[in-house]
Amino acid sequence: MTTDDRFAKQRIADELEEPVTEAGNLARKLGLSPYAVNYWIVDYDEMNELIAYGGFQNRYPHWRWGMQYDRQQKQGQFLGGKAFEIVNNDDPAHAFLQESNTLADQKAVITHVEAHADFFANNEWFGLFAENPDAAGMLARHGETIREYMQDPDIAREDVEQFIDHVLCLEDNIDQHKPYSPVQTVEERLEEIEGVDPAEQLENLDLSEEVRRQVFDEEWLEAQAPDGDNVTFPAEPEKDVLGFLRKHGKRYDEEAERAVEMTDWQTDLLELLRREAYYFAPQKMTKVMNEGWAAYWESLMMTGERFAGDDEFVLYADHMAQVLGSPGLNPYKLGLELWEYVENTENRREVVERLLRVDGISWRNFTDVVDFREIQDLLEPPEWLTDVVGHLEALDPDDPRVDAEALAAARAGDVDVEMYPWKVLSYEGMAQRHYSLLRPQFRGFLSRIGKSELERVSRYMFDDARYDSIEAALADVDYTRGWERMREIRESHNDVTFLDEFLTQEFVDDNDYFTYEYTHASGDYRVTSTDHEDVKKKLMLQFTNFGKPTIVVEDGNYRNRNELLLAHQYNGVMLNMSKATDVLKRVFELWGRPVNLLTIVKEFDDHDVEVARRRDREPEPREVGKRIEYDGSEVVIRDVDWTEVEHLAATDIDYSTKPDEWLA
Repeated sequence: MTTDDRFAKQRIADELEEPVTEAGNLARKLGLSPYAVNYWIVDYDEMNELIAYGGFQNRYPHWRWGMQYDRQQKQGQFLGGKAFEIVNNDDPAHAFLQESNTLADQKAVITHVEAHADFFANNEWFGLFAENPDAAGMLARHGETIREYMQDPDIAREDVEQFIDHVLCLEDNIDQHKPYSPVQTVEERLEEIEGVDPAEQLENLDLSEEVRRQVFDEEWLEAQAPDGDNVTFPAEPEKDVLGFLRKHGKRYDEEAERAVEMTDWQTDLLELLRREAYYFAPQKMTKVMNEGWAAYWESLMMTGERFAGDDEFVLYADHMAQVLGSPGLNPYKLGLELWEYVENTENRREVVERLLRVDGISWRNFTDVVDFREIQDLLEPPEWLTDVVGHLEALDPDDPRVDAEALAAARAGDVDVEMYPWKVLSYEGMAQRHYSLLRPQFRGFLSRIGKSELERVSRYMFDDARYDSIEAALADVDYTRGWERMREIRESHNDVTFLDEFLTQEFVDDNDYFTYEYTHASGDYRVTSTDHEDVKKKLMLQFTNFGKPTIVVEDGNYRNRNELLLAHQYNGVMLNMSKATDVLKRVFELWGRPVNLLTIVKEFDDHDVEVARRRDREPEPREVGKRIEYDGSEVVIRDVDWTEVEHLAATDIDYSTKPDEWLA
């Protein structure tokens, strides 16, 4: 980096110091509690490098980073894509701002990042990896370790890269619903073999770790088992395929023509890459929630609180529209719409509960006797709350919606109320100031409530207060309830549970979601349903297990021959058999012995397809079991009896929302 570059970045950093500070203050005023964030100014090439590296500055050497860098660069050059921000899950978090962005874009990035940092700090799925993450340090150490192996004269660099390729092919085959923990020790692994407890005997021998691995390996242990015993493990299907391979995997020695123990560098790399897979898993599991959460608070801060200046507002709005208008399954758009729906439904429930306590109003006559225009007028915030600057001297410091300390500072001239009017308001004041049911696009949300929901609210409502008028009821409305509910959901949900619980028919109708399928009758894609259950099932396919097939280990001693048996938990969607075969070859390199994969495929009879086409309907497929075998030299796909695979099939629906419900 040249001296001029450093000075340019320093000027930008100085210009952004106040926006960074005030964005953090505003985020906390709105009830967020983010990690502290370190902001870095980077140029165009550095930003592309960071994106390629997954948001970190130091990673291990591998061709994948160059491929991703090239893809990102071409997207910017030819497709008009632009990187606005990148932030990683760490404490403190690290965010990178591209120096060529406008001030409006920088402010948008900063507010977006503060919301991401809040999500990282408070979502329990991120806590599964580590309570106090030091991801940057961990990944840098991993990179250094792998570089040392590549520079070792006794280890061929291409062998290391190829081994990394094998592991990365399986990086999503972990159990992301459990906390990360290193694999068991050799002693613990030995104890798992049935009928033998050699660990206790070996404990009394003064043997080195190397001798234990070379002499008392799995083949020796299995030979000690009573004759006729078929040692089968694991006891239950194991979803952490990488962990199982780390624990029991070997490598095939071509000279010896047998499986032998992995080298130290191989077992070390396998565990390092498995640990990284667990670190990145929560980000993949919460993509919709996290991006929607960040988009929600960014929009509120930039537009609702005018964090974007008057001369920046149009540019910001244009860029936000581009982000939300991106084609395909857009996590920003879907996430933002779902969070707004959560907020609106909770606020609506709060208002309805108050109104149902008014004498003369019940769920049966609610829509007949309630004047929704009057309700909207009564919910409008007082003028001083929307025009703080014009009413500064009239504000009551004892009002719970006012920050008394900040108000005193503002009256003394120590707070720039013109620039930051929100500073003199409390969290309660901010909630009423930005009440969702009063936004123009949501003004009809309250009146759209149906009888079934009114009855449900009434049934579960605590009748702990009565009002003699609508005015008195609405005076008690808790304006923070929507935000509080959003924070509760942020803490415990991931994308699958988020969509499962909150994607309702009302949401689908409001936002025009639908499903489409390839139809054999027409030979093209057609809209097939606007039912929310169908939409939900389709979306589940994109997010369950990161949108990848769920593969588990069924047997590490298949057919009592040390073969590995994997199984595809079939949810109505077939594997790509070509890709599955390629992956199985990779698995062989980490198992060292023959590998097998059970799955289910759909087969269509040509005659049935032709008849269905003539009758403009879909043919019924026949589901059959298949087993792919690979012994290191040849791939064989065999038909298997249905009894071998029926336990893999979904019982009632094609797209289940919870992996543990896929099996009968």
